[in-house]
Amino acid sequence: MNKVYIILIAAFSTIKINAQTLYFPPTTGNAWDTISPSSLGYCPSKIDSLYDFLASENTKAFILLKDGKIVLEKYFGTHNQDTPWQWASAGKTITSFMTGIAQQEGYLSISDATSKFIGKGWTNCTPEQEEKITIRHQLTMTSGLDDGVADPFCTLDDCLVYKADAGTRWAYHNAPYTLLDKVIENATGMTLNNYTTQKLKRPTGMTGLFVPVDYNNVYFSNARSMARFGLLILNHGNWNGNQIMKDATYFDQMTSTSQALNLSYGYLWWLNGKKSFMIPQTQFVFPGSLCSNAPPDMIVALGKGGQFLNVVPSQHMVWLRMGDEPSSSLVPFLLNNDIWAYINDLQCTTSVVDSDNNQNNPMQLFPNPASDILNLKSNQLISKIEITTSGGQTVKSLQSDAREITISISELKNGFYFVNATLANGNIWTGKMIKK
Repeated sequence: MNKVYIILIAAFSTIKINAQTLYFPPTTGNAWDTISPSSLGYCPSKIDSLYDFLASENTKAFILLKDGKIVLEKYFGTHNQDTPWQWASAGKTITSFMTGIAQQEGYLSISDATSKFIGKGWTNCTPEQEEKITIRHQLTMTSGLDDGVADPFCTLDDCLVYKADAGTRWAYHNAPYTLLDKVIENATGMTLNNYTTQKLKRPTGMTGLFVPVDYNNVYFSNARSMARFGLLILNHGNWNGNQIMKDATYFDQMTSTSQALNLSYGYLWWLNGKKSFMIPQTQFVFPGSLCSNAPPDMIVALGKGGQFLNVVPSQHMVWLRMGDEPSSSLVPFLLNNDIWAYINDLQCTTSVVDSDNNQNNPMQLFPNPASDILNLKSNQLISKIEITTSGGQTVKSLQSDAREITISISELKNGFYFVNATLANGNIWTGKMIKK
């Protein structure tokens, strides 16, 4: 009799599949619920490898949330839970969010000309060229102003030189973005910090402050405040039932392709899973996704020095990294992609269990690991099969009315998966599969 090898979560039991809900920490104090890494199948040795890599890349803080709860939280060197650190360009996403709030409250429309709020002559362009630049162009990096000037951070009119008509050229240019701060302040009659405190920080428990640094306005906060912002974005601008971003259209535009030039850019958010992407300081269009190791629905705030805030709706996951980074890139997306490789490898390689010693198991799953074909054999009729990622994303689903099923899995990426089989009696069997 041939032995069949299967990997089980536990001995057979009925598993109830409930809709996942997000946890939100209290808006005051340091309380924040956690999830044991082992409950997600994370191996201590794999976590150590991730932390070793982060340490080697001058990381100061790392947090990973699942369903809003903390799975991993690590600080390096003298950095701790309360230490403030710069968001760098990752803070652009806060400005984007606050622009949406200002529009929601009727202070502005992103279709308005920028000059409506900061006055005419804010650039060195002709009046006709300048009038074409709108708030939307500032949000999408399509102002048409020359990013190749001596100081692309300079917000003085002499530094803001015409290169192309607004909306016809994508270029990562800090100065036009920075002037969004002035747009918001003049539109609302409040400083950006006061407006952010009232509309964003108080409702979510975030801390932090925009601080002038040369021409820039840089946000500083502790790591948990960045995690709170990521959780808010994961839940579409809703904090524990409080719909802060009520303008659903703006939120969707903010987190989707915003123009046809750089498909991987929304309103100051970077987007994964697109056909091509552009990066700062070049006009070259690169084929493929921004971060090949990340899920296609990931959106990310990226900042110089490796300030990252990743939001993955399909996995109910948020993770962030703060620190220094050897590269001088304005958007060090390669490091973000490298961290994803370690996150993808956090799952333990579970030892196989001999099914001859588990006679009560109603299901046989083989071969395991599998490459092209996966077989399921049950002593009951199987009505439905779903294969999901460790994050809960369904990658394959099929109906059945048989006890033995063969499934092609050749198109799946290598990695760890759950196999969920709904049996005729209504019970759900769940097993682990490794695709190699």
